[in-house]
Amino acid sequence: MPAEKVEDSGKEEGISNGTSMVYEEKEVEESIRPEDLSELLAAGTKESHDKAENTQFVKDFLRGRIRRELFKLGAVALYFTYTAMEEELERNKDHPAIAPLYFPAELHRHEALARDLEFFYGEDWEDQVSCSPATRRYTDRIHEAGGSDPALLVAHAYTRYMGDLSGGQVLKKVAQRAMKLPATGEGLNFYQFDGIHSAKAFKQLYRSRMNELDLDAPTKERVVEEANLAFQFNMEVFAELEEVGKTLPDEVLDAGMPVHGDMQGDISKCPYYTAKIAANMAT
Repeated sequence: MPAEKVEDSGKEEGISNGTSMVYEEKEVEESIRPEDLSELLAAGTKESHDKAENTQFVKDFLRGRIRRELFKLGAVALYFTYTAMEEELERNKDHPAIAPLYFPAELHRHEALARDLEFFYGEDWEDQVSCSPATRRYTDRIHEAGGSDPALLVAHAYTRYMGDLSGGQVLKKVAQRAMKLPATGEGLNFYQFDGIHSAKAFKQLYRSRMNELDLDAPTKERVVEEANLAFQFNMEVFAELEEVGKTLPDEVLDAGMPVHGDMQGDISKCPYYTAKIAANMAT
């Protein structure tokens, strides 16, 4: 879920067209300050990020060692996580710390995940899935933050969405090849952001708006602490999936892709590969 360091080569502005957002790149120097929230998050979550990057589940995924059943369970965990987060973002959309970062048409994932679960489980998927204990702890915390201190939702939204945009296309290719999923994208809607035509432009806009939030230093510290907590919850979900994996037949599939270096796409942007990116639970 983490996000990479802001690039200073340019700044993008978004123009809403009602359903999605169009971004124009402008060659304007973007000054980054140490006290900017994006910088504090990048520095303050580095250790947590490194730990998440080195979990066995993440390393296996990036190598294309993906078992379909675990992928499905991971998608279930993501569905409940994003549903909780997006419920709280909707409930707090007028809060001064949330309103500038509220992009439901561009970012919200729970409907895309519902389509993925219907593909994997069938039309009655809702009767077949349930929220796991580790995922429940994660969603409970999201609801608690939304109810008691909505500014903390910035940590959850930033680490999830920016990570998804950073590494999503690479992870989509890995999963598609490993599990031989349709080239038309069924089962992988989670990774497709139809309302965003330039991930780079959108991420810069998002970080810019986040850095402009009127948050005092103690609140920024709480947001960084919350982002580290989000990492911990994600690692607990990974650990839970790893335990489930031990009970399944060893049906590791070969994605036919090299690890990291020679992979199509920018693997350096993968949310668990570089310490500049914040928490993406691409299961």
